[in-house]
Amino acid sequence: MPLTAKLLTDRRTVLAALAATPLIAATSAPAPGFIRRSGTGFVRDGRPWRHTGANAWYLAWLGADPAGRARLGRELDRLRAMGVRNVRLLAGAEEGPLRASVTPGFVNRAGQLNQALLSGLDHAMAELARRDMTAVLYLTNNWEWSGGMMTRLWYDTGHYLDNNDPAHPWPAFPDAAAEFYANSNAVTGFFGYVRMLVGRVNAVTGRAYRDDPAILSWQLCNEPRPGVSSEVMARVLPGYCAWIDASAALIRSIDPNHMVSLGMEGTIASAGREDIVLRAHQSIDYLTAHVWPLNWGWVDGRNLAGTWDAGRVKVEDYLATHIRLAKQANKPLVIEEFGFPRDGELYDLAVSTTFRERYYRLIYAAAEASLAGGGPIVGTNFWGWNGEARTPRPDHRWYAGDPLMGDPPHEPQGWYGNFDSDMRMIALIREHAGRFATQA
Repeated sequence: MPLTAKLLTDRRTVLAALAATPLIAATSAPAPGFIRRSGTGFVRDGRPWRHTGANAWYLAWLGADPAGRARLGRELDRLRAMGVRNVRLLAGAEEGPLRASVTPGFVNRAGQLNQALLSGLDHAMAELARRDMTAVLYLTNNWEWSGGMMTRLWYDTGHYLDNNDPAHPWPAFPDAAAEFYANSNAVTGFFGYVRMLVGRVNAVTGRAYRDDPAILSWQLCNEPRPGVSSEVMARVLPGYCAWIDASAALIRSIDPNHMVSLGMEGTIASAGREDIVLRAHQSIDYLTAHVWPLNWGWVDGRNLAGTWDAGRVKVEDYLATHIRLAKQANKPLVIEEFGFPRDGELYDLAVSTTFRERYYRLIYAAAEASLAGGGPIVGTNFWGWNGEARTPRPDHRWYAGDPLMGDPPHEPQGWYGNFDSDMRMIALIREHAGRFATQA
């Protein structure tokens, strides 16, 4: 189905919520300290800028708890000591009935905002700024673990599906969640949240978010997909593209200083169609790629030694594809999620990280080679940082009151995250950060 089919009708539906938003004229140049795109690179104050980064979705939750703010500072100190200069964190979560959803959320069905969690985000941003670190703030989720688009649909329709529900096997959940893009009430509710947050003034620093150089980009969603089934994708695609364009326009109307990113996984989210990836990023400042060999069946967690070589080839091909697409779009590329299990796909801290180390070296080598050759990779964000958190549960499941870590509560605690005791991983990340920061 051509990408332009029905696009005008869907665009009118999605853009309706923009009508009441006053436009703010963009300045000719950003104030000092802001990071902007220049061709396939990032620049800050006229000089090339790139990052070694991490995912730590939970930082606003630490900041919301007065007892958690000390840990917030410690975790950022640890990351900065490793050379991490960017952290990708969750800045929008919807409370609802999904069984695996994080609570509390930033907003509920009645539209009430969780002021404590917003304050927590303020604290997280203030602590990042103090350390000259930056943030990617993603505003909603395609998946169930923070409410996301399925919960936005439930707000309007009263209906929802749980992911991994045997009664609704894959891909029922992502196909159903993709109906969000054509639901004008759900989209309008999302726009209202975006308008509030992008226009927010940080209560800790007194600085408007739009004026904060600690923001690298506003990100529309974690892993937005236009469905999975071919028939759903064909029907949803025009609304998906219209939503991306309208969301980017809304953010820029309020905040002309910061970049806008999409949070897309890449061709895994488009059934391999490269034209969808390029179209989705037309109004977006840079491309992103997420790489999950275990989740995508490229390796067997219980037989990493026997499946590593074939998985490595798939990873290298995936990276090469997205480097090529970034060059074609003349935009930068951030490998903003990549994760790998501990040996044997076990979760205990005592288990070695032999294959995880190999995997990180693979990603980091691609970034360093891109940099050396003038290529488009400008950042990498590993998933994720567990830091000092430890699960008290022998089954590695999360229960209310347990410490938060980079592995979200619906996943085994310790599956993909790095702990502050993973010295080999920390050394590997630090070494790459040094090379990536200084390589000409």
